[in-house]
Amino acid sequence: MDLGSNFSSKLEPFLLMAKSLKGAAAAKLIQDATSAPGVFVFSELLELSNIQELAKTEQHEKFLSLLQLFSYKTYQDYIQHKNALPPLNQAQTTKLKHLSIVSLAAERRILPYSDLLQALDMPNVRELEDLIIDAIYLDILRGKLDQKEEQLEVEYTMGRDLEPGKLEEVLAALQNWAETTTAVLATLDEKINAIAAETAATKKTQYEHEKVLQANLKEVYDKQKDKSLGGVMGRRAMHMGGFSEKESMHMDVDEPLENSKSKNRKASQEAIPKPQRKRNRF
Repeated sequence: MDLGSNFSSKLEPFLLMAKSLKGAAAAKLIQDATSAPGVFVFSELLELSNIQELAKTEQHEKFLSLLQLFSYKTYQDYIQHKNALPPLNQAQTTKLKHLSIVSLAAERRILPYSDLLQALDMPNVRELEDLIIDAIYLDILRGKLDQKEEQLEVEYTMGRDLEPGKLEEVLAALQNWAETTTAVLATLDEKINAIAAETAATKKTQYEHEKVLQANLKEVYDKQKDKSLGGVMGRRAMHMGGFSEKESMHMDVDEPLENSKSKNRKASQEAIPKPQRKRNRF
């Protein structure tokens, strides 16, 4: 839920009653509305014709000024114009200080304790922190207290009523914000495109590098494979060639040995004299 989204509904009962009230009764209604818990926006009440008529009487004019104070001014404005305004009760004082923090937060996100103490006329830091914590619980603002740095870091705040004549300033601020945002987005788009192009170029370079690396690895692998196959074939050829030569040598050597043995046997047989038969003589 957005901050302050239910504040308008808190004002509705006062709007219904204000339509039929005038003079002192309307002034009393303003006192009640500015004191009521949870009521932080007042523009719809301020725009009612019978409320605006309070400016016509000196007696009730200050109550219209009080309603304007709670609509878009701060506690410092009350201090400066205190004599022209009705006195504030405790509920009104606390509420106006809460609304003053919202107005200060609209100007800057970091609010030092020293500035808040002065702007809200707070006696000490402890009471200031309690006031800020109450505002956070009331859903008027969101932020955190940095006690070490003694500052309030604002994240979000509710929107206050717009003071008459301030519309042009708001429109100018919004226009400036829009132009700044457009420039920032354009810069971001350029950076994103540059990063995308750089990433694509890097991927392409890596792909080419990987392609060359794979080609070199394949070339080395093929050379090693050819060299390995050549060595194996050579060893096989040498083995087969050596075996044939040895075998032939073996056959060449054996054959003369056998022939020589047979020749020697023949020679020895021829060398042995045959026994001669003796003839009997009669």
